[in-house]
Amino acid sequence: MRILIVGTGRMGTLFRQSAQEHQHEVVGFVERADASSFEGIECDAIIDFSHPNNIAGICTYLNEHPSILICGTTGLTEKETKMLKETSKCCPIFYSANYSYGVAILRRLVEIATPLLEEDFDMEIVETHHNQKQDAPSGTAAMLLEAMDPKHAYKRVYQREGFVGKRGKEIGVHSLRGGTIAGEHTVFYFGQDETLKLTHTATSRQIFVNGAWKALRYMEKKPNGYYTMNELIGEII
Repeated sequence: MRILIVGTGRMGTLFRQSAQEHQHEVVGFVERADASSFEGIECDAIIDFSHPNNIAGICTYLNEHPSILICGTTGLTEKETKMLKETSKCCPIFYSANYSYGVAILRRLVEIATPLLEEDFDMEIVETHHNQKQDAPSGTAAMLLEAMDPKHAYKRVYQREGFVGKRGKEIGVHSLRGGTIAGEHTVFYFGQDETLKLTHTATSRQIFVNGAWKALRYMEKKPNGYYTMNELIGEII
């Protein structure tokens, strides 16, 4: 396939380096999604692991040149997510905040465990990333939080500081930043005299690249629509 890569950082560079291995041709490697960057480029698929500011430009391009979009950009606003879903009416769009297969399984485990534990256990999420990550909490932490509390029945507490009083009906989310760690996410269930931890550790960004290529293979013959890791692993499990 002819691939247009949006985002020239570490992830974009890994996609560019591994495209040929997956029998794809990179026809564009751009930092910003605007008319001048896209001029003269025709592609079969776009891979976007860049910045939320690029979503509008990508959607504009897709409406004029329908093709597959594999998007892993995190920190999207509700407006930007809605924009992607609207655009998926004219082309196939796959979105995930994390393309690790292990994280997809972690999310499923959280969906299963939480209803069994929430009555008697306190719940917290801790995520750790390298010192260059710009958004907090991570998109994966937000995804796990939604899996724990899809009905928003709990107060979401981001970090804690000062005299906060006793714990209420809440889920705490904590972000650590430092070094070169690719990513670690732990969901804690704290009970009376026992603790359950579900942890996923990424030791390389390559797992996200591999997951995105797997998502592209999955999307090759899909009709227009908005797809996520739920659909991908649903066909496997």
